[in-house]
Amino acid sequence: MAVNDAEAKVMVEEDIVYALAASPDFASDGVCFAARSSGLYRSDDGGLTWHNAYASLNLEEPLATMAVIVSPDFRSDRRVFGGVMGGVMCSSDGGEHWSASVFRTPPPLISALAISPDFANDGTLFAGTMEDGVFRSADRGTHWAAWNFGLLDLSILCLAVSPGFAEDETVFAGTDSGIFRSTNGGRAWREIDFPGELAPVLSLALSPDYPTSGILFAGTESQGLYRSTDRGKTWTRLGEGIIGESVNCILLSPEFPTRPEILAVVGSELLFSADGGETWAPWKGGVSIDRGITTALAPCGLAPSAPLLIGLVGGEVLRL
Repeated sequence: MAVNDAEAKVMVEEDIVYALAASPDFASDGVCFAARSSGLYRSDDGGLTWHNAYASLNLEEPLATMAVIVSPDFRSDRRVFGGVMGGVMCSSDGGEHWSASVFRTPPPLISALAISPDFANDGTLFAGTMEDGVFRSADRGTHWAAWNFGLLDLSILCLAVSPGFAEDETVFAGTDSGIFRSTNGGRAWREIDFPGELAPVLSLALSPDYPTSGILFAGTESQGLYRSTDRGKTWTRLGEGIIGESVNCILLSPEFPTRPEILAVVGSELLFSADGGETWAPWKGGVSIDRGITTALAPCGLAPSAPLLIGLVGGEVLRL
C-alpha cells in the first residue's frame, strides 16, 4: 500500500526516522528504506511514496526499527537488514519477506548496522547496541556473536566500515565516551585518541580512499564536527562557530577527496562544504525545515541535481 504525503503525516505524527538506506542501483530501481519507530518502510519510486516493508509479517503492533542496511550486492542477492529490539530482521527478497535473527537474552536494542563492502565474499555484518556493545555475523546475518574485547564503552551510537575492509579489516564504533577501532574485523577493539570531552560521537564517515589517506570524520552531540587525516591519531575541528549543534549525519562525495564535498546534518540544518570542510554554507542556498532532521541519504552523490533524502522527527522522509 503506497502512502502519499498527506496520509504519511497523519499516520506517523508521533513517529521518528532513525536511519535510511538505498539500493546501490537507486538511480535505476528507486529502492530505498526508512527505519522508523513505527517499523520499516520501503519505497520503489525514489522516496516519493512508501509502504510497510513488514506487511507480510501481519504484526499486531509496530516493530520499531532503529537501523537499516542494504547489501552492496542488492541487485543479485536482494538482502536487507533491519535492527530491532532483540536482534536483526533479515530479508533475501528485497524486503518482501523476513526472518529474525534473535540475539541472546536479555534482548539488546540494535542502534546501528554496518556491512562489509566485500559482503559477497565474506558475508560480514556488524550490529551496534545501546548497552551490549558490538555483535558480528560472518554468515550473512544467520548467526551473531558479541565481540567486545577492548571495547570499554558498550553504548554504540554509530558504526563505520573501511572501504578496504577486505584487506585492512578496519571498523570504527562511535560511543557515549569516544571512538573505538578494530583492525581485525571487529573481533577486538582499542580506543583511539579522540578527546573524551568531545563525546558522545553520533556519526562517523570514512573517505572512500581511507585505506591510503587515513581520512575520517566524526560528528559529536554538542561539540561540532572533526576530521582526522591520520586514522584517528589527531583531530581538527571543522566549521567552528558555524557547526555547534548535534551532527547527526555526515555524507561524503563518492569521489572524495578528488571531489571534496561534505554534507552535514546539524540540528535542523543541512550544511555543505565543497572544500573538504574548510568552508561551509547552507545546502542549495538554504532549505527550510520546520522540525529536527535525524538523518540523510544521498544515494546518487552530492551533485546539485542529485536527490537527497532526509528523515525527520515526526516520521516523514522528504526528497529534496
